[in-house]
Amino acid sequence: MIDPIVGFSKLSKQEKIDWVAERYTQNPKKAKNILESYWNSEDEVQKLHDEFIENTITNYYLPLGIAPNFLINGKLYAIPMAIEESSVVAAASKAAKFWLDRGGFKSEIIGTEKIGQVHFMFYGDSFKLVEFFNTVHSKLLEEAKPLTKNMEKRGGGILKIELRNKTTELKDYYQLHCTFETLDAMGANFINSCLEQIAQTFKSEAQQFALFNEKEKQVEIVMSILSNYVPGCIVRAEVECAIRDLKTSTSVSPNEFANKMLRAIAIANVEPHRAVTHNKGIMNGIDAVVLATGNDFRAVEAGAHAYAAKDGKYKSLTNASIENGVFKFWIEIPLALGTVGGLTNLHPLVKLALEILQQPTAKELMQIVAVAGLAQNFAAISSLITTGIQEGHMKMHLLNILNQLGATEVEKNDMVNYFKNHTVSHSAVVEAFEKLRSNT
Repeated sequence: MIDPIVGFSKLSKQEKIDWVAERYTQNPKKAKNILESYWNSEDEVQKLHDEFIENTITNYYLPLGIAPNFLINGKLYAIPMAIEESSVVAAASKAAKFWLDRGGFKSEIIGTEKIGQVHFMFYGDSFKLVEFFNTVHSKLLEEAKPLTKNMEKRGGGILKIELRNKTTELKDYYQLHCTFETLDAMGANFINSCLEQIAQTFKSEAQQFALFNEKEKQVEIVMSILSNYVPGCIVRAEVECAIRDLKTSTSVSPNEFANKMLRAIAIANVEPHRAVTHNKGIMNGIDAVVLATGNDFRAVEAGAHAYAAKDGKYKSLTNASIENGVFKFWIEIPLALGTVGGLTNLHPLVKLALEILQQPTAKELMQIVAVAGLAQNFAAISSLITTGIQEGHMKMHLLNILNQLGATEVEKNDMVNYFKNHTVSHSAVVEAFEKLRSNT
Protein backbone atom coordinates (compact mmCIF):
# COMPACT_ATOMS: atom_id res chain seq x y z
CA MET A 1 0.00 0.00 0.00
CA ILE A 2 1.29 3.46 -0.94
CA ASP A 3 1.29 5.93 1.94
CA PRO A 4 0.00 9.48 1.39
CA ILE A 5 2.62 12.22 1.19
CA VAL A 6 2.78 15.47 3.13
CA GLY A 7 4.53 18.47 1.58
CA PHE A 8 4.69 17.19 -2.01
CA SER A 9 4.59 20.75 -3.35
CA LYS A 10 7.74 21.60 -1.36
CA LEU A 11 9.80 18.89 -3.06
CA SER A 12 12.15 19.84 -5.86
CA LYS A 13 11.14 18.97 -9.41
CA GLN A 14 13.52 16.03 -9.47
CA GLU A 15 12.25 14.80 -6.10
CA LYS A 16 8.66 14.95 -7.38
CA ILE A 17 9.64 12.91 -10.43
CA ASP A 18 11.47 10.35 -8.32
CA TRP A 19 8.55 10.03 -5.91
CA VAL A 20 5.94 9.52 -8.65
CA ALA A 21 8.07 7.19 -10.75
CA GLU A 22 9.16 4.99 -7.88
CA ARG A 23 5.71 4.61 -6.35
CA TYR A 24 3.31 4.67 -9.29
CA THR A 25 5.12 3.21 -12.32
CA GLN A 26 6.25 -0.32 -13.14
CA ASN A 27 9.57 0.80 -14.59
CA PRO A 28 10.77 3.92 -12.72
CA LYS A 29 13.88 4.38 -14.85
CA LYS A 30 11.87 4.32 -18.08
CA ALA A 31 9.23 6.65 -16.59
CA LYS A 32 11.91 9.17 -15.56
CA ASN A 33 13.47 9.04 -19.01
CA ILE A 34 10.10 9.72 -20.66
CA LEU A 35 9.37 12.66 -18.36
CA GLU A 36 12.79 14.20 -18.85
CA SER A 37 12.75 13.69 -22.62
CA TYR A 38 9.93 16.22 -22.89
CA TRP A 39 11.80 18.99 -21.08
CA ASN A 40 12.78 22.00 -23.12
CA SER A 41 16.51 22.11 -23.81
CA GLU A 42 16.67 25.79 -22.87
CA ASP A 43 16.64 26.16 -19.10
CA GLU A 44 14.89 29.54 -19.12
CA VAL A 45 12.09 28.29 -21.37
CA GLN A 46 11.65 25.19 -19.22
CA LYS A 47 11.57 27.29 -16.04
CA LEU A 48 8.84 29.40 -17.63
CA HIS A 49 6.78 26.29 -18.35
CA ASP A 50 7.40 24.90 -14.88
CA GLU A 51 5.84 28.01 -13.37
CA PHE A 52 2.62 27.98 -15.40
CA ILE A 53 1.02 25.51 -12.96
CA GLU A 54 1.78 23.72 -9.70
CA ASN A 55 3.72 20.49 -9.11
CA THR A 56 5.08 20.34 -12.66
CA ILE A 57 7.20 17.36 -13.63
CA THR A 58 7.39 17.76 -17.42
CA ASN A 59 5.70 19.26 -20.47
CA TYR A 60 2.79 17.59 -22.25
CA TYR A 61 3.05 18.06 -26.00
CA LEU A 62 0.24 18.38 -28.52
CA PRO A 63 0.84 18.79 -32.25
CA LEU A 64 0.55 22.35 -33.53
CA GLY A 65 -0.71 22.36 -37.10
CA ILE A 66 -1.61 25.05 -39.64
CA ALA A 67 -4.83 25.28 -41.62
CA PRO A 68 -4.11 27.70 -44.50
CA ASN A 69 -6.26 29.62 -46.99
CA PHE A 70 -8.87 31.05 -44.63
CA LEU A 71 -10.28 34.16 -46.26
CA ILE A 72 -12.12 36.08 -43.50
CA ASN A 73 -13.67 39.45 -44.28
CA GLY A 74 -11.31 39.81 -47.22
CA LYS A 75 -8.16 39.01 -45.21
CA LEU A 76 -6.20 35.79 -45.71
CA TYR A 77 -5.19 33.78 -42.63
CA ALA A 78 -3.20 30.67 -41.84
CA ILE A 79 -4.77 29.39 -38.63
CA PRO A 80 -2.69 27.59 -35.95
CA MET A 81 -4.47 24.61 -34.39
CA ALA A 82 -3.29 22.60 -31.38
CA ILE A 83 -5.07 19.26 -31.23
CA GLU A 84 -4.35 15.53 -30.96
CA GLU A 85 -7.19 14.26 -33.18
CA SER A 86 -6.32 13.27 -36.72
CA SER A 87 -8.23 14.75 -39.67
CA VAL A 88 -9.27 17.96 -37.87
CA VAL A 89 -6.61 20.20 -39.42
CA ALA A 90 -7.07 18.51 -42.80
CA ALA A 91 -10.83 19.00 -42.68
CA ALA A 92 -10.51 22.67 -41.71
CA SER A 93 -7.99 23.23 -44.51
CA LYS A 94 -10.26 21.53 -47.03
CA ALA A 95 -13.23 23.68 -46.02
CA ALA A 96 -11.09 26.83 -46.13
CA LYS A 97 -9.95 26.05 -49.67
CA PHE A 98 -13.50 25.26 -50.78
CA TRP A 99 -14.85 28.61 -49.56
CA LEU A 100 -11.77 30.57 -50.68
CA ASP A 101 -13.01 30.19 -54.24
CA ARG A 102 -16.55 31.24 -53.25
CA GLY A 103 -15.94 34.56 -51.51
CA GLY A 104 -14.54 33.29 -48.23
CA PHE A 105 -16.01 33.68 -44.75
CA LYS A 106 -17.83 36.73 -43.43
CA SER A 107 -17.85 37.42 -39.73
CA GLU A 108 -19.09 40.08 -37.34
CA ILE A 109 -19.13 40.79 -33.62
CA ILE A 110 -22.63 41.01 -32.18
CA GLY A 111 -21.60 41.80 -28.60
CA THR A 112 -18.64 41.69 -26.20
CA GLU A 113 -20.24 41.90 -22.75
CA LYS A 114 -18.99 39.53 -20.08
CA ILE A 115 -20.72 38.61 -16.86
CA GLY A 116 -19.84 38.21 -13.21
CA GLN A 117 -22.06 37.68 -10.18
CA VAL A 118 -22.02 38.21 -6.44
CA HIS A 119 -24.21 35.47 -4.99
CA PHE A 120 -25.63 36.25 -1.56
CA MET A 121 -28.33 35.35 0.94
CA PHE A 122 -30.55 38.02 2.46
CA TYR A 123 -32.89 37.22 5.33
CA GLY A 124 -35.43 40.00 5.34
CA ASP A 125 -37.69 42.39 3.44
CA SER A 126 -36.88 42.37 -0.29
CA PHE A 127 -38.35 45.86 -0.74
CA LYS A 128 -35.87 47.25 1.78
CA LEU A 129 -33.10 45.39 -0.06
CA VAL A 130 -34.05 47.14 -3.30
CA GLU A 131 -33.96 50.51 -1.53
CA PHE A 132 -30.57 49.69 -0.06
CA PHE A 133 -29.21 48.66 -3.46
CA ASN A 134 -30.39 51.91 -5.04
CA THR A 135 -28.68 53.81 -2.24
CA VAL A 136 -25.39 51.92 -2.39
CA HIS A 137 -25.13 51.44 -6.18
CA SER A 138 -22.88 54.44 -6.87
CA LYS A 139 -20.60 53.52 -3.97
CA LEU A 140 -20.16 50.00 -5.36
CA LEU A 141 -18.77 51.52 -8.54
CA GLU A 142 -16.72 54.13 -6.69
CA GLU A 143 -15.04 51.61 -4.37
CA ALA A 144 -14.05 49.52 -7.40
CA LYS A 145 -12.37 52.50 -9.13
CA PRO A 146 -8.80 51.54 -8.14
CA LEU A 147 -9.36 48.27 -9.99
CA THR A 148 -11.24 49.65 -12.99
CA LYS A 149 -9.46 52.95 -13.74
CA ASN A 150 -6.89 51.50 -16.16
CA MET A 151 -9.51 49.43 -17.97
CA GLU A 152 -11.77 52.51 -18.17
CA LYS A 153 -8.96 54.52 -19.78
CA ARG A 154 -8.98 52.00 -22.61
CA GLY A 155 -12.76 52.10 -22.95
CA GLY A 156 -13.75 49.16 -20.78
CA GLY A 157 -14.77 48.54 -17.19
CA ILE A 158 -17.97 47.77 -15.30
CA LEU A 159 -20.96 48.43 -17.55
CA LYS A 160 -23.82 47.64 -15.21
CA ILE A 161 -24.68 46.26 -11.76
CA GLU A 162 -28.17 44.83 -11.25
CA LEU A 163 -29.85 43.41 -8.19
CA ARG A 164 -31.66 40.17 -9.07
CA ASN A 165 -34.19 38.48 -6.83
CA LYS A 166 -33.87 34.70 -7.20
CA THR A 167 -35.94 33.72 -4.17
CA THR A 168 -38.57 31.94 -6.27
CA GLU A 169 -35.84 29.49 -7.29
CA LEU A 170 -33.95 29.30 -3.98
CA LYS A 171 -35.14 30.68 -0.67
CA ASP A 172 -33.39 33.92 0.41
CA TYR A 173 -31.09 33.87 -2.63
CA TYR A 174 -30.19 37.09 -4.45
CA GLN A 175 -27.40 38.19 -6.72
CA LEU A 176 -25.61 41.25 -7.98
CA HIS A 177 -25.48 40.60 -11.70
CA CYS A 178 -22.63 42.59 -13.24
CA THR A 179 -21.67 43.12 -16.87
CA PHE A 180 -18.16 44.04 -17.98
CA GLU A 181 -16.22 45.13 -21.03
CA THR A 182 -12.65 43.84 -20.91
CA LEU A 183 -11.50 44.73 -24.45
CA ASP A 184 -8.52 42.62 -25.59
CA ALA A 185 -8.20 40.81 -22.25
CA MET A 186 -10.23 37.70 -21.51
CA GLY A 187 -10.59 39.47 -18.16
CA ALA A 188 -11.20 36.67 -15.67
CA ASN A 189 -8.87 38.05 -13.00
CA PHE A 190 -10.09 41.60 -13.56
CA ILE A 191 -13.74 40.56 -13.25
CA ASN A 192 -13.18 38.43 -10.17
CA SER A 193 -11.21 41.17 -8.42
CA CYS A 194 -13.98 43.68 -9.13
CA LEU A 195 -16.65 41.28 -7.88
CA GLU A 196 -14.84 40.64 -4.62
CA GLN A 197 -14.51 44.38 -4.03
CA ILE A 198 -18.19 44.94 -4.86
CA ALA A 199 -19.15 42.15 -2.44
CA GLN A 200 -17.01 43.62 0.32
CA THR A 201 -18.53 47.09 -0.10
CA PHE A 202 -22.05 45.68 -0.33
CA LYS A 203 -21.66 43.70 2.88
CA SER A 204 -20.04 46.49 4.90
CA GLU A 205 -22.59 49.10 3.77
CA ALA A 206 -25.46 46.75 4.64
CA GLN A 207 -24.26 46.67 8.23
CA GLN A 208 -24.72 50.44 8.41
CA PHE A 209 -28.01 50.81 6.55
CA ALA A 210 -30.52 52.43 8.88
CA LEU A 211 -33.63 50.71 7.47
CA PHE A 212 -32.28 47.21 8.04
CA ASN A 213 -32.95 45.36 11.27
CA GLU A 214 -30.10 43.39 12.84
CA LYS A 215 -30.93 40.22 10.90
CA GLU A 216 -31.14 42.07 7.59
CA LYS A 217 -27.77 43.71 8.17
CA GLN A 218 -26.11 40.30 8.15
CA VAL A 219 -25.91 39.85 4.39
CA GLU A 220 -24.28 36.49 3.70
CA ILE A 221 -21.94 36.60 0.72
CA VAL A 222 -21.82 33.08 -0.68
CA MET A 223 -19.37 33.67 -3.54
CA SER A 224 -18.18 36.23 -6.06
CA ILE A 225 -17.20 34.80 -9.45
CA LEU A 226 -17.34 35.43 -13.19
CA SER A 227 -19.68 33.41 -15.37
CA ASN A 228 -18.44 31.46 -18.37
CA TYR A 229 -21.90 31.75 -19.87
CA VAL A 230 -21.65 34.94 -21.93
CA PRO A 231 -24.72 35.29 -24.17
CA GLY A 232 -23.85 38.97 -24.61
CA CYS A 233 -20.39 38.15 -26.02
CA ILE A 234 -21.44 36.76 -29.39
CA VAL A 235 -19.77 36.39 -32.76
CA ARG A 236 -21.40 35.38 -36.04
CA ALA A 237 -19.60 33.76 -38.98
CA GLU A 238 -21.14 32.69 -42.28
CA VAL A 239 -20.56 31.53 -45.83
CA GLU A 240 -22.86 31.57 -48.82
CA CYS A 241 -22.88 30.77 -52.50
CA ALA A 242 -25.24 29.87 -55.31
CA ILE A 243 -26.39 26.27 -55.01
CA ARG A 244 -24.96 25.50 -58.46
CA ASP A 245 -21.48 26.24 -56.99
CA LEU A 246 -21.84 23.62 -54.25
CA LYS A 247 -20.07 20.92 -56.21
CA THR A 248 -18.31 18.82 -53.55
CA SER A 249 -18.76 15.23 -54.68
CA THR A 250 -19.24 13.31 -57.87
CA SER A 251 -21.89 11.18 -56.14
CA VAL A 252 -24.14 14.02 -54.95
CA SER A 253 -25.51 16.90 -57.04
CA PRO A 254 -25.20 20.48 -55.70
CA ASN A 255 -28.95 20.70 -55.15
CA GLU A 256 -29.04 17.39 -53.29
CA PHE A 257 -26.00 18.41 -51.26
CA ALA A 258 -27.64 21.68 -50.16
CA ASN A 259 -30.84 19.92 -49.11
CA LYS A 260 -28.95 17.21 -47.25
CA MET A 261 -27.02 19.89 -45.37
CA LEU A 262 -30.32 21.46 -44.27
CA ARG A 263 -31.68 18.10 -43.16
CA ALA A 264 -28.51 17.36 -41.19
CA ILE A 265 -28.93 20.65 -39.29
CA ALA A 266 -32.64 19.96 -38.79
CA ILE A 267 -31.85 16.56 -37.27
CA ALA A 268 -29.33 18.14 -34.88
CA ASN A 269 -32.03 20.61 -33.81
CA VAL A 270 -34.53 17.90 -32.84
CA GLU A 271 -32.26 15.07 -31.66
CA PRO A 272 -29.94 15.94 -28.72
CA HIS A 273 -27.86 12.79 -29.17
CA ARG A 274 -26.95 13.96 -32.66
CA ALA A 275 -26.67 17.62 -31.57
CA VAL A 276 -23.97 16.85 -29.00
CA THR A 277 -21.78 15.09 -31.59
CA HIS A 278 -22.60 17.77 -34.17
CA ASN A 279 -21.44 20.50 -31.78
CA LYS A 280 -18.44 18.47 -30.67
CA GLY A 281 -17.28 18.64 -34.27
CA ILE A 282 -17.62 22.41 -34.19
CA MET A 283 -15.57 22.51 -31.00
CA ASN A 284 -12.84 20.43 -32.68
CA GLY A 285 -12.06 23.52 -34.71
CA ILE A 286 -12.77 26.08 -32.02
CA ASP A 287 -10.86 24.41 -29.17
CA ALA A 288 -7.81 23.82 -31.35
CA VAL A 289 -7.44 27.54 -32.09
CA VAL A 290 -8.38 28.58 -28.57
CA LEU A 291 -5.68 26.29 -27.17
CA ALA A 292 -3.08 27.41 -29.72
CA THR A 293 -3.68 31.05 -28.74
CA GLY A 294 -3.42 30.46 -24.99
CA ASN A 295 -7.09 30.93 -24.17
CA ASP A 296 -9.32 28.91 -21.85
CA PHE A 297 -10.92 26.19 -23.96
CA ARG A 298 -12.81 24.77 -20.96
CA ALA A 299 -14.57 28.10 -20.45
CA VAL A 300 -15.35 28.34 -24.16
CA GLU A 301 -16.70 24.78 -24.21
CA ALA A 302 -18.94 25.34 -21.19
CA GLY A 303 -20.31 28.61 -22.56
CA ALA A 304 -20.91 27.21 -26.04
CA HIS A 305 -22.84 24.17 -24.83
CA ALA A 306 -24.93 26.29 -22.47
CA TYR A 307 -25.75 28.57 -25.41
CA ALA A 308 -26.77 25.53 -27.46
CA ALA A 309 -29.42 24.85 -24.81
CA LYS A 310 -30.54 28.47 -24.30
CA ASP A 311 -34.03 27.78 -25.69
CA GLY A 312 -34.67 24.93 -23.26
CA LYS A 313 -33.49 22.16 -25.57
CA TYR A 314 -29.96 21.31 -26.68
CA LYS A 315 -29.58 22.17 -30.38
CA SER A 316 -27.10 22.76 -33.18
CA LEU A 317 -24.82 25.79 -32.92
CA THR A 318 -24.86 26.12 -36.71
CA ASN A 319 -27.73 26.88 -39.08
CA ALA A 320 -28.34 26.69 -42.81
CA SER A 321 -30.87 28.07 -45.29
CA ILE A 322 -31.74 28.01 -48.98
CA GLU A 323 -33.31 31.17 -50.42
CA ASN A 324 -33.61 32.19 -54.07
CA GLY A 325 -31.07 29.61 -55.17
CA VAL A 326 -28.50 30.67 -52.58
CA PHE A 327 -27.15 28.35 -49.89
CA LYS A 328 -26.15 30.01 -46.62
CA PHE A 329 -24.42 28.38 -43.65
CA TRP A 330 -23.68 30.20 -40.38
CA ILE A 331 -22.84 30.02 -36.71
CA GLU A 332 -23.56 32.30 -33.76
CA ILE A 333 -21.59 31.43 -30.67
CA PRO A 334 -20.43 33.05 -27.41
CA LEU A 335 -16.64 33.42 -27.26
CA ALA A 336 -14.91 35.21 -24.40
CA LEU A 337 -11.32 35.44 -25.63
CA GLY A 338 -8.25 37.55 -25.01
CA THR A 339 -5.09 38.50 -26.85
CA VAL A 340 -3.34 40.17 -23.91
CA GLY A 341 -2.65 38.87 -20.42
CA GLY A 342 -2.37 35.29 -19.20
CA LEU A 343 -0.33 32.92 -21.37
CA THR A 344 -0.60 35.25 -24.37
CA ASN A 345 2.35 37.26 -23.06
CA LEU A 346 4.30 34.30 -21.67
CA HIS A 347 4.10 31.10 -23.70
CA PRO A 348 6.51 31.25 -26.67
CA LEU A 349 4.26 29.20 -28.95
CA VAL A 350 1.19 31.22 -28.00
CA LYS A 351 3.03 34.42 -28.88
CA LEU A 352 4.09 32.88 -32.18
CA ALA A 353 0.55 31.67 -32.92
CA LEU A 354 -0.77 35.20 -32.41
CA GLU A 355 2.00 36.52 -34.64
CA ILE A 356 0.99 34.05 -37.36
CA LEU A 357 -2.56 35.36 -37.00
CA GLN A 358 -1.17 38.88 -37.58
CA GLN A 359 -1.58 40.03 -33.96
CA PRO A 360 -5.39 40.05 -33.85
CA THR A 361 -7.44 42.05 -31.39
CA ALA A 362 -9.77 40.06 -29.16
CA LYS A 363 -12.64 40.84 -31.54
CA GLU A 364 -10.65 39.64 -34.54
CA LEU A 365 -9.65 36.47 -32.69
CA MET A 366 -13.32 35.82 -31.86
CA GLN A 367 -14.09 35.96 -35.57
CA ILE A 368 -11.18 33.71 -36.54
CA VAL A 369 -12.17 31.12 -33.93
CA ALA A 370 -15.84 31.16 -34.95
CA VAL A 371 -14.83 30.66 -38.58
CA ALA A 372 -12.65 27.68 -37.61
CA GLY A 373 -15.67 26.09 -35.91
CA LEU A 374 -17.92 26.77 -38.89
CA ALA A 375 -15.37 25.35 -41.32
CA GLN A 376 -14.95 22.23 -39.22
CA ASN A 377 -18.70 21.67 -39.10
CA PHE A 378 -19.07 22.19 -42.84
CA ALA A 379 -16.33 19.65 -43.50
CA ALA A 380 -17.79 17.10 -41.09
CA ILE A 381 -21.36 17.33 -42.41
CA SER A 382 -20.10 17.28 -46.01
CA SER A 383 -18.41 13.96 -45.31
CA LEU A 384 -21.36 12.55 -43.41
CA ILE A 385 -23.88 13.22 -46.16
CA THR A 386 -21.63 12.02 -49.00
CA THR A 387 -18.85 9.46 -48.47
CA GLY A 388 -19.35 8.95 -44.73
CA ILE A 389 -17.12 10.18 -41.95
CA GLN A 390 -14.83 7.15 -41.71
CA GLU A 391 -13.33 7.23 -45.18
CA GLY A 392 -11.41 10.45 -44.68
CA HIS A 393 -10.95 10.09 -40.93
CA MET A 394 -9.48 6.61 -41.07
CA LYS A 395 -7.08 7.53 -43.84
CA MET A 396 -5.77 10.32 -41.61
CA HIS A 397 -5.70 7.86 -38.71
CA LEU A 398 -3.69 5.34 -40.74
CA LEU A 399 -0.30 6.58 -39.51
CA ASN A 400 -1.43 6.38 -35.89
CA ILE A 401 -2.31 2.71 -36.38
CA LEU A 402 0.99 2.02 -38.14
CA ASN A 403 2.92 3.74 -35.34
CA GLN A 404 1.12 1.54 -32.82
CA LEU A 405 2.24 -1.49 -34.84
CA GLY A 406 5.85 -0.29 -34.87
CA ALA A 407 6.07 0.16 -38.63
CA THR A 408 9.31 1.40 -40.19
CA GLU A 409 9.35 4.38 -42.57
CA VAL A 410 9.57 2.04 -45.56
CA GLU A 411 6.62 -0.01 -44.27
CA LYS A 412 4.60 3.15 -43.65
CA ASN A 413 5.19 4.26 -47.22
CA ASP A 414 4.15 0.87 -48.59
CA MET A 415 1.00 0.85 -46.46
CA VAL A 416 0.01 4.41 -47.38
CA ASN A 417 0.29 3.51 -51.06
CA TYR A 418 -1.71 0.32 -50.52
CA PHE A 419 -4.56 2.10 -48.73
CA LYS A 420 -4.91 4.73 -51.42
CA ASN A 421 -7.15 2.18 -53.11
CA HIS A 422 -8.45 0.20 -50.13
CA THR A 423 -10.82 0.97 -47.28
CA VAL A 424 -9.03 1.82 -44.04
CA SER A 425 -10.14 0.13 -40.82
CA HIS A 426 -8.08 -0.97 -37.84
CA SER A 427 -8.50 -4.65 -38.63
CA ALA A 428 -7.74 -4.10 -42.34
CA VAL A 429 -4.54 -2.24 -41.51
CA VAL A 430 -3.39 -4.92 -39.06
CA GLU A 431 -4.11 -7.65 -41.60
CA ALA A 432 -2.33 -5.86 -44.44
CA PHE A 433 0.61 -4.98 -42.22
CA GLU A 434 1.07 -8.56 -41.01
CA LYS A 435 0.93 -9.76 -44.61
CA LEU A 436 3.52 -7.16 -45.64
CA ARG A 437 5.89 -8.27 -42.90
CA SER A 438 5.43 -11.95 -43.63
CA ASN A 439 6.48 -11.30 -47.24
CA THR A 440 9.68 -9.43 -46.34
